[in-house]
Amino acid sequence: MTLPKTMTAIDHSDRDAAITINSYTTVLRHPKVPHELFATYWRDVHGPLCSRIPGLGWYVQTHFAREKDAHLWPVVDGIRPFPDYELDGGVEIGFHSAEDQKAFNEACPILFADEQNMFAATVAYALPKGSTTLIDRIAEPSPNADDGLDRIHLHLGAAHDDTAKFGERVGRLAQGLAAEEAVLRVRMHLPDPYDNTHPAPPAPNVRHEVPAERRLVAIIDLAFASPLERSTFYASDAFIRATDGLKADVAFASPFAVSGVYTYVRDKQLTLAGLRGSRPAQLIERLGARNQVADDVRHLLHTGTLPGR
Repeated sequence: MTLPKTMTAIDHSDRDAAITINSYTTVLRHPKVPHELFATYWRDVHGPLCSRIPGLGWYVQTHFAREKDAHLWPVVDGIRPFPDYELDGGVEIGFHSAEDQKAFNEACPILFADEQNMFAATVAYALPKGSTTLIDRIAEPSPNADDGLDRIHLHLGAAHDDTAKFGERVGRLAQGLAAEEAVLRVRMHLPDPYDNTHPAPPAPNVRHEVPAERRLVAIIDLAFASPLERSTFYASDAFIRATDGLKADVAFASPFAVSGVYTYVRDKQLTLAGLRGSRPAQLIERLGARNQVADDVRHLLHTGTLPGR
């Protein structure tokens, strides 16, 4: 279901500031699980389970499309795609405090035990200082759909081992993109280098290792009004300036087309998708079933009892 595009002239980037600790997890579906079954299970079974883990302040699934178009990210001199890199999505799990993260981690075995049902590989990149939203002109704070916008997650790999230098250059790239009117959203993730000796998340029967070129990475979450707007921007002088000399610090770049963004927890509160599952939430919204969002129904679903009983 494609919803109307919800662009605005207002910058909503401040609404993400409460997420002080974050992680970005790449996910690859199990090859024996058909894609539609995988996506449905992830959205409507795994999603509500994760949403209820104590301490969680922010939980968003971003699903990727393997095929979209040939212009997701242009060829930049000296930068090549990551070899053998296919993904089916990315996950943000964030917290308002270290205490909240500790509570979540202590309860996580019940969640990690579910990963083997759909994932072949997951890699959780730690962002102990959080992520940064530089611009966000999308009105909806908690999307639960393909919202009709042209969204991309761009994964970048370092050309060297200097974490600070790599982060500074990716930061300048993100700032250059965010300054342009054609770019509706720029959210930047600069995680700590990944350590294969401490695989994360510790989910059984799921791979958690990365090759050397994916040890030090950055992810930029981008949105445009349309693929045409994106392609036109890539041909602009502003884009050429933003990427000038990028190869000195960035050796790899692989873009992933977003097929849908599904928000389950924001500001430590369950969204309707977190409470009911992504597709049931869409049905409730589409039919205007306001009784399904009433306090007595929410109480029943949370506790198994009616209010006052």
